Amino acid sequence: MNPTRILIVEDDMIIAANISLQLSKLGYEVTGIETKGEEAIHHALESKPDIILMDIQLKGNTNGIEAAHVIHQNLDIPLIFLTANEDDATFQKAKETQPFAFISKPFTKRNLERTIALAEERVKEQPMMNVSTEPVLDEQGDRIFIRNQNKLIKVMLDDILWVEAERNYCKIITLQQPFLIVSPLNKLCDKLDHKRFIRIHRSYMVNFGKLDAITDSNVELNGKTLPIGKQYKEDLFSLMNKV
Repeated sequence: MNPTRILIVEDDMIIAANISLQLSKLGYEVTGIETKGEEAIHHALESKPDIILMDIQLKGNTNGIEAAHVIHQNLDIPLIFLTANEDDATFQKAKETQPFAFISKPFTKRNLERTIALAEERVKEQPMMNVSTEPVLDEQGDRIFIRNQNKLIKVMLDDILWVEAERNYCKIITLQQPFLIVSPLNKLCDKLDHKRFIRIHRSYMVNFGKLDAITDSNVELNGKTLPIGKQYKEDLFSLMNKV
């Protein structure tokens, strides 16, 4: 099993470094340390960590609560707030982002370890719900069949918005509902129509026809913003020029 990946967002570098060292000793993988909310958002969308430790009070234009709102609009990641501010107003604002937990500063090593262990259990349990086997591509080439709860469900390719990687699983996002399947993204990319679907990131493949907007660093579709990886940018813009 791959180690649980954790992003640390903390503008006190001494605290951040101590947390990182502690997590590494416990066997976790620290995807990075960010000190500003804007950088935390970009890091989360790019790397998709399993858990985020987020300080509420950050320097810069975006605090931890605002960063958490943006991240949760795009990703379902357990987020643990670190805070030295325990006033009710701050707590209520932070609670609106539906965090997994709060840890008050100064916190103990045991408190941090136990809270992360509980969040890790949530991460491990999520992929086990309604997991489907690898989809079957129909001979007509315009649909796939996904086994879900002992049924084969027909999914039209035109109804698929995007596909995102989640460790050894893929989440297929359709207009009707999401499906979680046991398949690496590379294998699914090979199976689907390359004229219709294009890889834009190591974690994302999108239905090109469903894109609402494309910028230099991300795409937008159905109210969702997805990042564009550098190595996939050329193929994406090449496909745009052919339209």
